[in-house]
Amino acid sequence: MKTDWPAMTKDLGAMLREMRGGAPDVMKAFSAIAQAALQPRVLDTKTKELIALAISVAVRCDDCIAFHAKAAVDQGASRDEVMETLGMAIYMGAGPSAMYATHALDAYTQFANAKTGTKADAAAGANGSANVSAQNV
Repeated sequence: MKTDWPAMTKDLGAMLREMRGGAPDVMKAFSAIAQAALQPRVLDTKTKELIALAISVAVRCDDCIAFHAKAAVDQGASRDEVMETLGMAIYMGAGPSAMYATHALDAYTQFANAKTGTKADAAAGANGSANVSAQNV
């Protein structure tokens, strides 16, 4: 089953709003941490979102992948920057990260296509190649 990453972020957003109502102090503190971490200082926000995307892959968090792939698109990350980021995630996380890197690439592609109005299949890369299956790794 193919994941609809934009729909996932929408659904998660609703659940996170519910969490803010049920655990307001914790969620407010989490939001403050996120805002502080994302402030551009030596690293710009795009770089920080790419780091967050790599960590999302390494810890195998689909929900995190969804949010940080969208944020990477919103911050202007290119496909090449995402691919290099995913390479680092695979390097640090080995085989499981290679599998989750395909999730992050698919999420990035769906958000990028939505931003540009492209309806291309997210499984096809910039050169039209198909996703790598586990048997090909």
